[in-house]
Amino acid sequence: MLLAGVDVGGTNIGVGLVGDDHQVHHRAKEDTPTSVDALVAQVSRMVRSLDGTPEAVGIGIPGIIHDDRVVQAPNLEGWTAETDVAAQLSADLGVPVSLVNDAQCGLVGEWVAGAGQGSDFLFGVWLGTGVGAGMVLDGKGYDGANGGSGEFGHLVVRPGGARCGCGRRGCIEAYAGRRMMTESARALAAAGRKTSLFEHQEERGKAKATSGVWAAALAEGDRVVTEILDEAVAALGIGVANVCNLLDVDRVVVGGGMAGKLGQPFADRIAAAARPHAVRKMADSMVVVAGLGDDSGVVGAAEIARGRLG
Repeated sequence: MLLAGVDVGGTNIGVGLVGDDHQVHHRAKEDTPTSVDALVAQVSRMVRSLDGTPEAVGIGIPGIIHDDRVVQAPNLEGWTAETDVAAQLSADLGVPVSLVNDAQCGLVGEWVAGAGQGSDFLFGVWLGTGVGAGMVLDGKGYDGANGGSGEFGHLVVRPGGARCGCGRRGCIEAYAGRRMMTESARALAAAGRKTSLFEHQEERGKAKATSGVWAAALAEGDRVVTEILDEAVAALGIGVANVCNLLDVDRVVVGGGMAGKLGQPFADRIAAAARPHAVRKMADSMVVVAGLGDDSGVVGAAEIARGRLG
């Protein structure tokens, strides 16, 4: 059986054709458009471009998803109203379409084919434009009562702290979401601090400071980038410890663009930041970087679509 998995991020859309072996046999990647109608049309075109016809499509979108409808997607430009994307795409493609939170898709992908294999109590943190999370509890994916679980980025770790894109202060995403990190770097640069971040962005021809841009500036010892990333690690560590204290998970997977660029040492830093706040001892290998890279969300979205076929 062939399924299509679609991973919609604030910067890119990844689409792939996934078989029963959980391998991505054909993939495509394009920039994310800035309107809902354009996104729907683009996803439809990208799925049609795959080398095979899927029996169903799963789509991961960064936001709150309920009954296959996007309730809220704050990290997607131009998305301001509840939208029945699944119905539109299903009518266009002629196959069932399932809509799921993107971080949950990423974690499911890692659960069935990546770094989360073998765990029935699994937590995943996805670092991209924002900060999302997915959960597998007692061997089942967990979405919450109204599709709003996994808003890890909006756990408040510093009351009265930095303002987040959601309007509140002190959220993890205010420190560890790439969009907010970039705003911090821009503010420090405007205040006279020197940083090469935006030079790397210009050299690479990027419209945004992507994870690769951040990794390049970090590699050359950029002080502003180092300080901002240190703040991100500290906030993530507190959040991960709180999740471990509450849910007693046995593994934490860290995924998304930043984790993909910085690798296991980045996951190790988050674990080190979490340990002082954890009630129970955290195993040395408890926090691991995602193993599927950019394919995590695609594989997970396809797997969720497979499960819903019955």
